[in-house]
Amino acid sequence: MNILTFDIEDWFHILDNDSTKTAKEWNNYESRLHNNMERIFSVLERHHVRASFFCLGWIAEKHPDIIRTIDKLGYEIGSHSYHHQLVYEQNKNVFRADVEKSVKTIEDIIGKKVRIYRVPGFSITETTTWAFEILCNMGIEVDSSVFPAHRAHGGFPSYGKGEPSVFLINGKSIKEFPINVYQFLSCNIIFSGGGYFRAIPYSFIKRFSKKSGYIMTYFHPRDFDPDQPNIKGLPLNRKFKSYVGLKSALSKLDKYLTDFSFIDIGTAEKEIDWNNVKTFDLTSIHTK
Repeated sequence: MNILTFDIEDWFHILDNDSTKTAKEWNNYESRLHNNMERIFSVLERHHVRASFFCLGWIAEKHPDIIRTIDKLGYEIGSHSYHHQLVYEQNKNVFRADVEKSVKTIEDIIGKKVRIYRVPGFSITETTTWAFEILCNMGIEVDSSVFPAHRAHGGFPSYGKGEPSVFLINGKSIKEFPINVYQFLSCNIIFSGGGYFRAIPYSFIKRFSKKSGYIMTYFHPRDFDPDQPNIKGLPLNRKFKSYVGLKSALSKLDKYLTDFSFIDIGTAEKEIDWNNVKTFDLTSIHTK
């Protein structure tokens, strides 16, 4: 099962950097989103493939035409938060208000229920699983926020194997589509999105994909924009992650969609027997 998703944010929505942290700073940068979205729409149309789009509420408010175009083209739309902030830097009330604002903003534009969600930076951790209950209460039915390994933004290593599951929360439940992890030389390799996809040679991506029964991709419009300006002041490791492989990313995606078949989250959800996936009791973070 290979799932294709995009996180719709602009080139300056970079986490862990003071000059790009909040909307106050974002207003200092010129948007490059329309041209980058056209690149994405073109490659999807060429391959006749469906995808899910997790959209920032801030983007929806600034560029409602982009959200309408995604919807008009028949793609599935979810929320990627409103203010693009890490979950573990928020309290419950702030997170709840952000989810509510993002969902309402998108729903008002497309006139449809938003039922899928992804947090910025895959920043739900073992200590912030309260976010799942808030998502349930906000009407979210499917989440794709778990990064089942250690990472700069925390990660969720106790999740175990990267495969779909169900989280149980006080009598409610939410379906989870995590990022996939490939075991290579005793290391957890992430290859299916963002800077990982851009940095890893395509021959390795193809090899890892052939051996993976479940793939959750996550791309951003800026991943396919080789002419985007450099953000000043980024640490070297963050600069590498943000700008490596930009020139070849679009052709690499084109090859990926040629060599493998992809579906959107809604289609994947229908193909899974949810009675036979692992379930997590969030009071103990142990698989039942």
